[in-house]
Parts: sequence; C-alpha cells; structure tokens
Amino acid sequence: MNSSIVSIGLSNPGAPIPQAEIARFMKLAHQLDESDSRKLGFFYRMSGIDFRHSVIDDFDKLQVEDFTFFPKNQQLIPFPGTKARMEVFQQTAPNLAANASISCLEQVGENAKSLTHLILVSCTGMVAPGVELQLMEKLGLGDDVERYCIHFMGCYAAFTGLKLADKIVRAEPEAKVLVVSVELCTLHFQKEYSDDNILANSLFGDGAAAALIMNSDKGLKINSYLSQVLREGEHDMAWGIGDFGFEMKLSKYIPALLDKGINELKDAFERKFGLSQIQNFAIHPGGKQILQKVQEAFGLAPEVNFHAGEVLRQFGNMSSATILFVLERMIKDPLVHGEILSMGFGPGLTLETMHLIKQ
Repeated sequence: MNSSIVSIGLSNPGAPIPQAEIARFMKLAHQLDESDSRKLGFFYRMSGIDFRHSVIDDFDKLQVEDFTFFPKNQQLIPFPGTKARMEVFQQTAPNLAANASISCLEQVGENAKSLTHLILVSCTGMVAPGVELQLMEKLGLGDDVERYCIHFMGCYAAFTGLKLADKIVRAEPEAKVLVVSVELCTLHFQKEYSDDNILANSLFGDGAAAALIMNSDKGLKINSYLSQVLREGEHDMAWGIGDFGFEMKLSKYIPALLDKGINELKDAFERKFGLSQIQNFAIHPGGKQILQKVQEAFGLAPEVNFHAGEVLRQFGNMSSATILFVLERMIKDPLVHGEILSMGFGPGLTLETMHLIKQ
C-alpha cells in the first residue's frame, strides 16, 4: 500500500469577480489619474487572470459609497487594521474550509469520523483557538483527533502539509489525514501605490482546498520530495505582519530568480526524480510569468502548464491552496498518466518539489 492523495475538495467564497471589475476598484482605491489608470488596466489584462473570488464584497462595487468593508470615502480612511481583518478571517474561513473538506470526503465515500489527523494550512490568517478547532466541530470529528497548524509559510505551505501527512501515514499505516488549506488573500489589500502592492493586488484571490491522505492504491501516490532555498532571492519574496494587514514583498525579479535557480538544480532533479522521463508537471501558478519561466527552464512545451494556467485564469493565485486546485484537475483528467512533478515557491526564496505517481 502507498501513502496517497486519494481525493481533493475545493471551495471559493461568493461569485467569481471579473478581473476588469477588480481593476476598477484598484483605480478608485489608489485614486489614479487617467494615465495611470490606463497602465493599470493594461497590466491587469495581461495578467492571465479572468476571475478571482473574495470574502470581501467591495471589489466589484462601482462606487466608493457602496463599500461595506473598506471606508466609504475616496481616501479609504480609516483603513481597516489587522484586527478587523482577522475578525473577518475568523468569521469566514471555517465555512470555506468545511465546504472543501466535505467535498473531499464525499468524493470517496469517507466518513469524517474515520479521520485520525487534521492539518490546517494558512498564511493569511491566525487565531487561537484556531479554525481547525471550529472545523472539527463542523465535520463532527472526535475531540481526540490530532491536529496541527502550518502558518505563514506562503505559497508552498501545502507541500509542507502534504509532507507532514505522508510522514504520519508512513509512521501510522492506518492513519487518515485531512490537509486543509484556507487562504483569504484579499483581506490583505494594501492601498499604497507601490510596485510590490500593484503586483500583489493584481494576483491574489481567496479559496480553500482539502486533501485526504491515507494508505491507498488510488489517487496520487506520494513518492518523494525535495526542498531547496534559493538564498539569492531571500529578500525578493517575504511576508510581514503590519498594522493594516499582512504586507507582502513581491519583487518583479522573482521569475528570473526561479529560472536561474531551476537551471542550477536540474542535475539534482534528475538524480532525485528522473526529471528527463517525466511528462506531467503541476506548477504553482504564482503568476503568468512564473509559469512561463519554469516551463522554459525545463525546456518543456507550453501545454505542460495547461491545468495550472486554467486555475490561474479562473481563480488567480490563492497562495498555498492553489497547487491543490491544480492537482485536483490532474486527478480527474483521464489524459494524465504516470509521474507528475509538482512544484511550489514561497518566501525564502523557497522551492518545494514533490514527485507523485497517478495510480
């Protein structure tokens, strides 16, 4: 028997918001003149994103006066503090996480009461007692379920959760582990018109995903994994907790740094995973340029990013949950066979790689 991802459930808040509507919100929020508005609109059209979801209702509003979370004035003053944002996280994250979890379990007819371990992953909200405790109640889990929280690791954190689940199942072969990622990235909108904020505000959306890991000959077998820190990019991708939400450092040089790092690691990938024999790739769609640079670094055809590109187009970058959206599509795609190399990136600059085999 193998430690496998046997099913993945997904959940998003509200209706999809067109990227053009979010661009209009940003022009209002940043108080842009006609020239800068045109530049921002072009940037959003070129993002590879058509829709995103948000727990906040303001992003599709036509007038500032209609805002419900952000202040109803042109200056957005007083701007919501971190406490107000965490209150929204605590109110909305549990239901999103529960919806994804129920979908995940129902797909394989698994009773929630059979779960032995629960791993919550999020880098966009932290409360204690945490969302995982509320999730246990919503799913009807026993109070003796072992629970773990992985916070603030960024877009690669789902890999950390999957690796922990794999190690648990290897140590306890009868274990059934639910890994739940819930990311409410839009809570952390920053109004300062800086390069980092323009990029972050154009990319991130909200979503949740749950994966069931257990001994099984179905789904995606977790074969091996590799973690690598690209020190040169240490200051190009970073998170910090500010007075007005979580602040992201997101440099425009990240795609080039990843390109360089992957090229330097090709030999290691070949030794560890047999890179040259792999046909299927599941790359975290951190952005259109990142997908393109990774594809080019491996010398692959653009088609390898089909599923990742579709997730980016429909949902944007949902931080750690995003890679599970990509893997969910690959589990269900009858044209995907055999080995899959999955890869995610985050603060550090950290590169996480996982070798999976579709059974």
